[in-house]
Amino acid sequence: SYRVITTKGEEIDVHNPSGLPPVTSIDRIEEPYIVAQVITHSDYTGTIMNLCIDKRGTLKNQVYLTSDRVELTFEMPLSEIVFDFYDKLKSISKGYASFDYYYTEYLKADLVRLDILLNGEMVDALSTLIYRGHAYDFGRKMCVKLKELIPRQQFEIAIQAAIGAKIIARETVKAIRKDVTAKCYGGDITRKRKLLEKQKKGKKRMRQIGNVEVPQQAFLAVLKLD
Repeated sequence: SYRVITTKGEEIDVHNPSGLPPVTSIDRIEEPYIVAQVITHSDYTGTIMNLCIDKRGTLKNQVYLTSDRVELTFEMPLSEIVFDFYDKLKSISKGYASFDYYYTEYLKADLVRLDILLNGEMVDALSTLIYRGHAYDFGRKMCVKLKELIPRQQFEIAIQAAIGAKIIARETVKAIRKDVTAKCYGGDITRKRKLLEKQKKGKKRMRQIGNVEVPQQAFLAVLKLD
């Protein structure tokens, strides 16, 4: 969970983004930090350091236990190791790294709430609290991934990532188009235009009242985004 300190000095524990109070009433947001200890072969020191730094880690200590085994100590946010950190650590070290950590304290963090909107409607289950420096890239990746997973409808689906009222990324799922002029052979062009205009109005009406179905794998895919 995260800790929100309001402008009135109150402390609020927030377990999901929907519980975040209005931005105007937030003084600061704090998140839990850990001390992480990694023991690995010296050949993988550089790549493991890069991984931890990418996860907002700060190197606190580096000790050579033997001539080819090193212990790295990092301070980093707990949220950065929850999903895929261990898998990546094992991958880049070819299984030769061990990992342990313990909780230390809550520290101030530059976090923002990132929302996903489908045709202007917010999807609460896809909202997340994220470090501001990672928000733009993560929002873009979410939009691209959702575009791949959401099935096409008979109307366009606008997928947007937003921080507050600011849209930071957008993708569009194109509508399935039916050829309404297929039976028009020759003749006056105005008839074809009328049919296309009627189709356009129908799609606009469907977009206003149509529900966008988000497949289950879309929610799971968000957790796997890097």
